[in-house]
Amino acid sequence: MRCPKCSNQEDKVIDSRSVRNGSAIRRRRICNRCSFRFTTYEEVVRAKLKIIKRDGRHEEIDRNKLVSGLERACQKRPISSEQIETLIDGIIEELESEYEREVPSQMIGKKVMEKLEGLDEVAFVRFASVYRRFKDVNQFMSAVEGLVAKERD
Repeated sequence: MRCPKCSNQEDKVIDSRSVRNGSAIRRRRICNRCSFRFTTYEEVVRAKLKIIKRDGRHEEIDRNKLVSGLERACQKRPISSEQIETLIDGIIEELESEYEREVPSQMIGKKVMEKLEGLDEVAFVRFASVYRRFKDVNQFMSAVEGLVAKERD
């Protein structure tokens, strides 16, 4: 590893630990020449998943789009940024284990809704209204009634 300060390639690892639920390793290093300390991360590089959109287009999965969609659904709800990040990490891990290269956009929406339903019902209904493209109040009411019926069971 090249030192970011002096570009020396000789360094020593002084600490290693697992991060991101074991999917990466964080290493603290010290340069042998200038004694500068720096951190590196090591993780398995997977092929980027491509999303197959409803109209047939393909595009790379964009974590920022997931974050913004979930933040909008969770706005003014008792859900922290850390909870949203954990939720997204879980969704992406599931998608990467189930699909090799391409994933239908409907599966992403389905997984988000499954996770949100367990986390916050209001956020779930908000996300569902956009994802399922509710056209009127009746569709909205059907989603709410479905949640109420599940609670009774």
